[in-house]
Formats: sequence, C-alpha cells, structure tokens
Amino acid sequence: MTDDATPEPDPEPEPEPDDTAPPAPAGRGIEFANTALGASSLFLALMLYAGLMHNASYYGYFHMDTFAVGFDALELAVTSLRLMTLPVLTTLALVAFLPRLPEFLTTLGVPAVVLRTMRQYGAVLARGHLFFVAFGIALLFFWRFLQPHTWVAPLLVMCGLLLGQTAAAAPGPGAAKPVRHRAVPLAVAAIFGMWLIALAAGRMGQADAEADAAGVARRVPVVVFSTELLSMTGPPGLDAPVDLGAGKHFRYRYTGLRLLVERHDRYYLIPTGFDRDSDPTYVIKDDDSVRIELHPGVTEGGAR
Repeated sequence: MTDDATPEPDPEPEPEPDDTAPPAPAGRGIEFANTALGASSLFLALMLYAGLMHNASYYGYFHMDTFAVGFDALELAVTSLRLMTLPVLTTLALVAFLPRLPEFLTTLGVPAVVLRTMRQYGAVLARGHLFFVAFGIALLFFWRFLQPHTWVAPLLVMCGLLLGQTAAAAPGPGAAKPVRHRAVPLAVAAIFGMWLIALAAGRMGQADAEADAAGVARRVPVVVFSTELLSMTGPPGLDAPVDLGAGKHFRYRYTGLRLLVERHDRYYLIPTGFDRDSDPTYVIKDDDSVRIELHPGVTEGGAR
C-alpha cells in the first residue's frame, strides 16, 4: 500500500526591480550635491578666468605684467564681479528661463496653436544652426573690421554649435547623435565660450584703464623720499627732485606721482597726466633707502 505524494507548490517568482521607481531620497540628495558642486566649480573657474583677463588688459595698459604684480585667487574672483553688469545678468536670466518658457506660457493660458507655432519656429532655428557657425567663421576672416564688436564672431559659433546639439535640430526621431559624437561640438563650443569671456573681460579692463588714466588726478598722491638720487625722469607731470640738504637721511623728495597699485612692498606709480604712449610706470621697492608717503586725494572740486 502506497501513499499518494502531495506535490509542493512552486515558489513564487521574486518581483523584478522597477527601473521606473523614483530614486531614494539619499540618492537624490547625492545627485543634487554633485550637480551643485560641479556647477559651483565651473562658475568659480570662469570667474577666475574672467578676472585674470580683466587684470591682464587693465595693467597691460600701464605697461605691466599682471603675473609679475601677483594677485591671489580671491582678488581675481572679486575683479570678475565687474563683469556682472545689467546686460550680462539679463542675458543669463533669459538663458536659464528659456527651457521653461513653454511650461510658463501654458500656465498663463496661451493657446496651443501659439505654442505649436513657437516650437516650429524654434525647430527651424535649431536646424539652421550650421548657418550660425558658418557666418561666425566667416566673420573671423574680417576680424580687424569688427572692432570693437569682435565678440560677435565667437558668440555666433558657440550658439550655432549648441543649437546643433538640441533635440529640435534632429530631422527625425531616430537622428539623435550618440554621446561620443556630441563631445567634440560641445568641447569646441566651450572653447569659443571661453574666448567670448576673454574678449568681454579684456574689453572692460581696457575701458577701466582708459577711464583711470583720464582721471589720474583723482588717484592717491604719493611722495617718495630717498637717500640717493633715483633715476626717475620723464613726463612734465613728474616734478623735479627736491634736495632737502646733506643733513637729511632721506635727502631727495619726488612728487607728482599717483598710486596705481601696491603689492609685496612694491609701489607701482604713474605720473600726473599719464600718457600711455610716452609715459612710464615706476616701480619703487619700499626698503631702508626709500620712504613712501600716501597723501589725501583730491576733493570734489579738484583741489588737493
């Protein structure tokens, strides 16, 4: 006599992981932190680069090498804040807001036909990105005729390359380019973007230098005392040295100078009425043989 064996039920299959499930809060936090860190690092690098280009143009106007003067990273970053003008901030705000424009217009109740027309025009603009690139490259051959609007050429090339990487630039649903094919255009666009920043910062640095040179009388007056005669000769704005007598430790006095900048015990001075084409910039090292006196500047009426 045999017993009938009862078949065991098959084990239930384990549920497959759902790839569409939202990431865990911890994962979202790490992703957000990485994105914020990367964006902050890029922004800081751009600020340092812009500050360096501004200072190079500014001090180059006064026959100085910004690397020889020596500025730290904080000073370069603060200098780059001068680029944050109203047009620049407005442009950045529009660039950040543009991807959300359709959603915003939908919230305002804009008719669908208007939104569809805007998308069609945007697609046409994106598909014509090569015309932007070609026109920008053509302008590079007429560089000297673009002054002072040379920034237009790299801007056109950069915008054309970026438009070419948008989904609207693809003629069909299967025409999206692999990531490896998009790396080169994005890298070239980044290079032209850096060039654009350099041109804008350099132009602003030169404009600041020209304004300071025109108003040199408003800068801090400097009187230099020395134990020996200094080889400081030049423009009419520099007064002749005054001999205070053999009994004085600092026997000679020099006036008619204005302070440009002071770094590492070195005073960079320019004469009153500075002319870039003919006047030098004096570098005086503060040591036992020299005494530097900084005097009050001019008043609103122009008198010392």
